[in-house]
Amino acid sequence: MQTAFTRLFDTPKPVVGMVHLGAMPGTPLHDPDADLLADARRDLHALQEAGFDAIMFGNENDRPYEFEVDMASTATMAAIIGALKPEITVPFGVNVLWDPMASVALGTATGAAFVREIFTGTYASDMGPWTPDAGKAMRYRDRLGRKDMAMLYNVSAEFAHSLDTRPLPDRARSAVFSSIPDAVLVSGQITGEAAELSDLEAVKKAVKDVPVLANTGVKHETVADVLTAGDGCIVGSSLKVDGDTWKAVDPERAKDFMARVRKARG
Repeated sequence: MQTAFTRLFDTPKPVVGMVHLGAMPGTPLHDPDADLLADARRDLHALQEAGFDAIMFGNENDRPYEFEVDMASTATMAAIIGALKPEITVPFGVNVLWDPMASVALGTATGAAFVREIFTGTYASDMGPWTPDAGKAMRYRDRLGRKDMAMLYNVSAEFAHSLDTRPLPDRARSAVFSSIPDAVLVSGQITGEAAELSDLEAVKKAVKDVPVLANTGVKHETVADVLTAGDGCIVGSSLKVDGDTWKAVDPERAKDFMARVRKARG
């Protein structure tokens, strides 16, 4: 059966490359001299030339993170993506950390094919109590006329501890039943840190009819195992110069990563 997720990709085990935008205006790390558009363009082209199946734009450097993001961040992200759209040759998604409603709004405004966020669960986090509302976010998407926009649910929040004591596979299975994600994502503790392969395998076993992807910390030396255990992955930090999240995408690292992906796909 074709789903919103499978309609996005021509290949099994898709790999999504991250364009980590620089800190947005109004955030503590914003550099007024930085050329956010030029930096995003450089990384976009490096990823596309390496052969990534999709791209995702995120505001990873808008630290400290917030649950209700200032509209300046969302507006600036929209302006950057809008300027780059004629150059985007693969499906793209968006994520406004950690704001589901802003993510849906940005995806709608830019014509994104998918959004990623924490849509379900209850967490104690670095940002305080974390209680997302999947029903509200999905209804917002539908009211905006974007039922076609796939929603990727991260079920193991970074920078947080789940207050739901059920095992991760049970939480994922429950989220699939109650909140109808188009794909489930499994993460490590923070950006750039890998999820346990055993967690990815367990969630995949529990969630049979929805794709399960690794969301953080996938490395060149682990991508083959990750693609064996799951249905794809999202990768950012491993593609950067020196593997540093905050540096530019290294074109050679990106090409090497996708060469390993193609070998793993057989």
